[in-house]
Amino acid sequence: MHFFLHRILDMARLSVRKLFGLCFCISSFLFLIITFQVVEEMGQFEQTAHTLPLKDTDELTHVHSNRDSTLFKSQWYPSIVWWSPLTGELGHLRECGNNGCFFTINKSYHSHPSTQAFLFYGTDFNIDSLPLPRKENHQWALFHEESPKNNYKLFHEPVITLFNHTATFSQHSHLPLTTQHLESLHVLTSLAFFLPLAQKNHLRQTLAPVVYVQSDCDPPSDRDVYVWELMKHIQVDSYGQCLHNKDLPTHLRESTAMEEQGFYQILAQYKFILAFENAVCDDYVTEKLWRPLKLGVVPVYFGAPNIHTWLPSNRSAIVVDPNEPPEKLAQYLKRLDKNDWEYLTYLDWKLKQEVSNQRLVKELRERQWGVQDVNQDNFIDVFECMVCNRVWENFKRQKKGLPSRVWQAEGDHLTCPPPKMFDFATGPPNNSSLRHIWRSSYEQSVKEARALRQLTLRNRNFTVTQFWREVFSD
Repeated sequence: MHFFLHRILDMARLSVRKLFGLCFCISSFLFLIITFQVVEEMGQFEQTAHTLPLKDTDELTHVHSNRDSTLFKSQWYPSIVWWSPLTGELGHLRECGNNGCFFTINKSYHSHPSTQAFLFYGTDFNIDSLPLPRKENHQWALFHEESPKNNYKLFHEPVITLFNHTATFSQHSHLPLTTQHLESLHVLTSLAFFLPLAQKNHLRQTLAPVVYVQSDCDPPSDRDVYVWELMKHIQVDSYGQCLHNKDLPTHLRESTAMEEQGFYQILAQYKFILAFENAVCDDYVTEKLWRPLKLGVVPVYFGAPNIHTWLPSNRSAIVVDPNEPPEKLAQYLKRLDKNDWEYLTYLDWKLKQEVSNQRLVKELRERQWGVQDVNQDNFIDVFECMVCNRVWENFKRQKKGLPSRVWQAEGDHLTCPPPKMFDFATGPPNNSSLRHIWRSSYEQSVKEARALRQLTLRNRNFTVTQFWREVFSD
């Protein structure tokens, strides 16, 4: 009897499992059908929105939008293609004042009559894929806020002048991004992380006077070689992978922790921070400078030769002279470490919470974008709108019978001198081979820039083989 009862129960459990499995299969099948329908509808939207038949090649694509805006209820839109995308966004409509444009990463719009401009993110600008042939109305725009080591050929006049519009770290570009790592005047003058000098002097019992945090080793600026030589003459706590001699707490060792309060609190204990950029170019100023200024630590800065243009005051940073030996800098830092009054002259602006550099004040107040500010557009949005509005400006000029306005990038919109190596007798023991490639990479990029311009001006597609043949044709 018990045997039959167990048998019946087993069969019941089996039936339930089969029923559950059947339901799961049916649910999965329905989910796949719904997913395919959504994907298909999204594809149909893009096709409907941006490939409608045009009455005339001068007309722009007609798009209806669900956005609550008079502009987007019924309007003609030019298409602007992100040829080397900065984001993964497939396509979006953007309202730019009284104008609107459709932005897409779909390269099939190269020959579409509504397409008026192509946007390039400099780091991913690639010679084996360019929107050629380039029609007379096609405008090219470059967005490049990164170090020159990411794409050296952009930093030469033959290439940068191929573009009509620019957004770069250079103050001379159409949309300067020089202060891209500085949120506001308020965070610069804030005393939120500031430690009194008496407390720093007490901490000197266990901490070095100088701190260095870098994990991008052996860049074009050759900073690690300089710091290695400096460390022979003054104690430096180095937390990063480069010249590492001190450990951060485990939870702060990832690069994503560089903006956490715990990391800031550690750095704020020091008197000096080595703020050495990975490249030496005018206006290339990164968080390496702004971070110590925000924390109330004196930056020892090596990077942009024109850095005094951007410092909050004339005496807010110690600017390294690369022609002077590191031993001389070490002696000066030791002197400041022992002389409280002289050291505090570098923090006077911070204690008074005054920025005397009116050029910096004006830049932060008048720039069209914000940093980590939900109340302002970011610089990518502003870059897109700059191009969109310029496209529309020419449409309106043509309608009035006026000639189109021509925008043209200049050589100083993105430039950087050849990288130099320090010639100290010895360098770090774990020095990588990267250090020796930057000069030759720069010299090679000069040839690449000339070749790229020659091929682009022929205005037809070319292969990678043709490019390299042109590079080495000299």
